[in-house]
Amino acid sequence: MKTISTAKSHGGIQGVYAHHSTACACEMTFAVFVPPRSGTKPLPVLWYLSGLTCTHQNVLDKGEYRRLAAELGMIIVCPDTSPRGQTVPDEPDNWQFGCGAGFYLDATQAPFSANYRMYTYLTEELPALIASEFPVDMDRQGIFGHSMGGHGALTLALKNAGRFRSCSTFAPIVHPSTAHWSTDAFTKYLGEDQAAWRAYDAVSLIEDGKRFPEFLVDQGSADSFLDNGLQPWLLETACKDAGIPLTLNMREGYDHSYHFISTFMDDHLHWHAQRLAV
Repeated sequence: MKTISTAKSHGGIQGVYAHHSTACACEMTFAVFVPPRSGTKPLPVLWYLSGLTCTHQNVLDKGEYRRLAAELGMIIVCPDTSPRGQTVPDEPDNWQFGCGAGFYLDATQAPFSANYRMYTYLTEELPALIASEFPVDMDRQGIFGHSMGGHGALTLALKNAGRFRSCSTFAPIVHPSTAHWSTDAFTKYLGEDQAAWRAYDAVSLIEDGKRFPEFLVDQGSADSFLDNGLQPWLLETACKDAGIPLTLNMREGYDHSYHFISTFMDDHLHWHAQRLAV
């Protein structure tokens, strides 16, 4: 692991780091905020997954999480959204696919299967690195994310309920198998057989028996992607049918931007902190 930058913030350290990823066969960048510590006790860790076109930098610059994370004593890890580099296959003119649009899955279709293994990266490789390099309590992990990252947070939580204690999302893609901005990517990454898509689709995972203790979702009512891409009512129905508690907050007048996310960031951090307490 190499350090790209560090800066003091609210008494803690905001760092950006890089390492060679075996899972993604390229160099991967990620950010970690470590709050001030008064002792040697490890701290709970909250993973934030970003959305389409983003990197680790978006929430770093616009998420406004450090002040409260410092007060609550929570480490925040912000991975990148996909593999990157000259050897990574991409469609530069397609913002819904390729670099910046990894969808947090393990691709099975060539040529993407060689690099687009974000699920393995986030469930195996990066957690091992974080555990070895930072003062984290890996028994107290939560996950949240925005849009495509909300999709990732939901699916990772549902498939790894023993690892995560809490999961929340901002404007998540809850049913990517039917959403306009993900079906093309799923076809290229996973193939034509839509049965394979269910492993990376929150609504389908719940229908197929996966469970998580509870979810928190915030969604703006003025989000231009609401009807064709996000469709939170589908998650609401799936959770109701499965008996999974879901708090769905429809935020009047808010859109899909970080203006929306930063407004409700404190709510999410408090919610996770309650569930990650000793």
